[in-house]
Amino acid sequence: MPRTLDPQIKRTLAERIRFYNELGIYDFYRREGLPAEIPLESAPPQIQLEPREPMTPRAKAVVAAPAVEGDLFEVANPKPESKVTDPAKALRIVREDLGDCTRCRLHKQGRKQIVFGVGNPRAQLMFIGEAPGADEDEQGEPFVGRAGQLLNNMIRAMGLQREDVYIANIIKCRPPGNRTPERDECETCSPFLMRQIAVIKPEVIVALGAVAAKTLLAINAPMAELRGHWYDFRGTKLAVTYHPAFLLRDPRQKKEAWKDLQMVMKEMGMPIPTKSAE
Repeated sequence: MPRTLDPQIKRTLAERIRFYNELGIYDFYRREGLPAEIPLESAPPQIQLEPREPMTPRAKAVVAAPAVEGDLFEVANPKPESKVTDPAKALRIVREDLGDCTRCRLHKQGRKQIVFGVGNPRAQLMFIGEAPGADEDEQGEPFVGRAGQLLNNMIRAMGLQREDVYIANIIKCRPPGNRTPERDECETCSPFLMRQIAVIKPEVIVALGAVAAKTLLAINAPMAELRGHWYDFRGTKLAVTYHPAFLLRDPRQKKEAWKDLQMVMKEMGMPIPTKSAE
């Protein structure tokens, strides 16, 4: 059950957020708890989330995003794009707000450009991967290398085109050597992804790979447990499947990924072709 914040704490947080909004600051990141001797009027208290228990194979796989934090900040901290009805314009506002991002160490570690996202701003289906690779960093578009070609095949096998869906990553800069993103990098960059999701309002999200799934769901579990279930992500249904790069390394798992996509198609009321992605 979500924790209920004291009304005084809510008012204090709301006033502090509005103050920063007036200064043009819209992005906030949670730090470690403040020292106990700092009074309430000097600094807003930190929101402590209840720890989640590890998911087991027998656990019911339904996960909701933290309701208290989301609801409070959506009300008290409206984003610049929130009043824009055209999702394409709203996404441009998010991109402009992101700017030539220097919020984490990756801007100093060889990235050439930011890889924001691509696709239909009104997409019903959204794919979220891990991070840009070398080809994506070169072209400024997610999933354009070999893994991207396989993802395109997977999308076509579903009876869709790349232009019908929206594709993004947890982080928007290439980590050096294509290493796995660090936790703080994901935490710093993911608020912009959350804003993209809020603008697009997809019916279904497909998390590609363990990093995307664990970051979005805050569950530390192996792919074998994460796959094959539906999750509630801020009111949007979310499914997990293998990252196309993993499927290139282990083609035997393509049949399993196709099962995941069939689950998505069934949920969305799409006809299921008999031929899978190759």
